[in-house]
Amino acid sequence: MASETEHSSPLAVAYARSLLELANERHHAREIGLEFQSLADILAADANFRDFLANPGVGTAERGSVIERTFKGRLSDLLYNLLRVANEKGRLGILDQIAAAYAHLLDEQLGNVDVEVISAQHLDAEQVAHVGRRVSDLLHKTAIVHQTLDESIIGGLVIKVGDQVLDASIRQQLQSMRQRLLSGVNKAPADAIVI
Repeated sequence: MASETEHSSPLAVAYARSLLELANERHHAREIGLEFQSLADILAADANFRDFLANPGVGTAERGSVIERTFKGRLSDLLYNLLRVANEKGRLGILDQIAAAYAHLLDEQLGNVDVEVISAQHLDAEQVAHVGRRVSDLLHKTAIVHQTLDESIIGGLVIKVGDQVLDASIRQQLQSMRQRLLSGVNKAPADAIVI
C-alpha cells in the first residue's frame, strides 16, 4: 500500500499539515480527523455536490454562500474555515486529497499503521485482533487491520504493511515448491524422465 500522501498533491499535503497543526494546538486532532472523514464520505457519495464545489465556472461567492448555508454551525470552526479558505483559493476540488493526507499525517502522529490482511476465508474478530497484536508488537506501532478476501490464495495469509509484503499463503508455498522442483528438473540428466 502506498501512503496516502503519495496520492495527494503537495498542495493538499500542505493544507492537511496546516489543519493538523491547528487541530493539535486545540487538542482536537482525532476529532477533526473523524469529522473530515465524514465530510469526505459525504462528498464521495454525492457526485453532484462534489462537482459543484470543484466547478471553476461557479463563482467563489456562490460557492461560499452554499458552504455557509450547508456547513456553518454543523462543522467545527477549523474544518469550516478550511472550506472557506479552500473556496477562496479555488482548491475545493482537492478536498478528497486533503482529507486523505490529513488522515495519513494523523496516523503517523498517533503511531498507527495500516495493515492489509488477505485471507481465503473471513477471519473472525479474535483472529483479526491476534494478527493486529502481532504486527503491532513487531513494528512498535498500532496496527489498523483491514481484511480482504482472496480465495485464490487457498489458505494462510498475506500481510501488507506499506510496500512490504509477508506472503504466508498456501498459493505462495505451492509456487515456491514448483520453482524448487523446476530448478531440480533443470539439473537432472538429459535422459531423466520428466513428468
